[in-house]
Amino acid sequence: MRKTVLISGIVSLVVLVGLGILFLVNQQKKTISVTKEVTVPASPTQAPEVTSEAERITVLAQHLDTPWALTFLPDTSLFVTERKGTVWHIPTDWSFSPRMIATLPSVKEIGEGGLLGITLHPDFENNKYVYLYYTYNSTGDETRNRVVRTTYQNNRLEDETIILDAIPGAPNHNGGRIAFGPDGFLYITTGDAQEPSQAQNTKTLGGKILRITDTGEPALGNPFDNEIYSYGHRNAQGITWDTNGNLWATEHGRSGLQSGFDELNRIEEGDNYGWPVIQGDETRPGMVTPVANSGAITTWAPGGITSLNGSLYFTGLRGKSLYKVTFQADEPTVTEYLVNEFGRIREVIAGPDGLLYITTSNRDGRGTPTADDDKIIRVNPGKL
Repeated sequence: MRKTVLISGIVSLVVLVGLGILFLVNQQKKTISVTKEVTVPASPTQAPEVTSEAERITVLAQHLDTPWALTFLPDTSLFVTERKGTVWHIPTDWSFSPRMIATLPSVKEIGEGGLLGITLHPDFENNKYVYLYYTYNSTGDETRNRVVRTTYQNNRLEDETIILDAIPGAPNHNGGRIAFGPDGFLYITTGDAQEPSQAQNTKTLGGKILRITDTGEPALGNPFDNEIYSYGHRNAQGITWDTNGNLWATEHGRSGLQSGFDELNRIEEGDNYGWPVIQGDETRPGMVTPVANSGAITTWAPGGITSLNGSLYFTGLRGKSLYKVTFQADEPTVTEYLVNEFGRIREVIAGPDGLLYITTSNRDGRGTPTADDDKIIRVNPGKL
């Protein structure tokens, strides 16, 4: 099922306490351990009927619990985070059974928070570093977020080291997407932690896209002499780079009785993306209007985003769709696929095989899960 909507950047069509001891440190590094002895829940399983519609859709794994992010290993197997604090290693060819490689005791699953983003170090094949973003409780019993680095060895994630701490957190609006950019720096999305004014304050890390080194220092050349790369974000949930090196982000717009105005933004260093001052097609000097938005009536609630074959693809949670963005004369066309076929869709990444890999999020407290949820699904974009 698909539906096409033409959205202009100028005119819209319509209007996660932990177990163990936690030390709260501001931008300070330290090392703690990842628990190795765990109670293993039911493992993710291979779907009994793996393909449908001439391999348009392949359900690779099911029975996951709110998967949030995927990342490919060099051997084309996958790491997947579950919001409750577990990380699984799953083979795309089912050459081995899924392995739980970590359960992080400090993770606090609350609302939209928990274990969220995951990414590999660009030199993973040599150093085996894996980075994670998660929500936790501070020593003052406050909800916070942090980025940690772990080492993949002996089929485990070990030697957890905090590289960026005390990111503002709340039950909702925690951001959580992490990825290394073409420049070798680590980019991090953070939410406004339910305090909209934070997004406009360049002295706090809430409501931002951050750029840091692989050891947690602010990237050289950041515009505000701290970790901040861009600001004015409500709750960015996806980042990707296109073939031209442009950085793109998906962002949740307003919620509650007045939903809508979800955003697709092209991110530039130092720019202000307007929240909470402007939304939708509104403009104001010194603020950036989104390239595309959902309008005031339609809600995407976008998750991950990826670039493939000259197009952008992003997911919809409340939108229950996979969206494709194409451009003609710089004007975006957003096309909906898989509408209501799998429920809430959280993650999308492009695989080394040129196909798309998505996750459902029907066990996140806001969906209607089936007995087999949640799933990892491979999608052939040429057959949508």
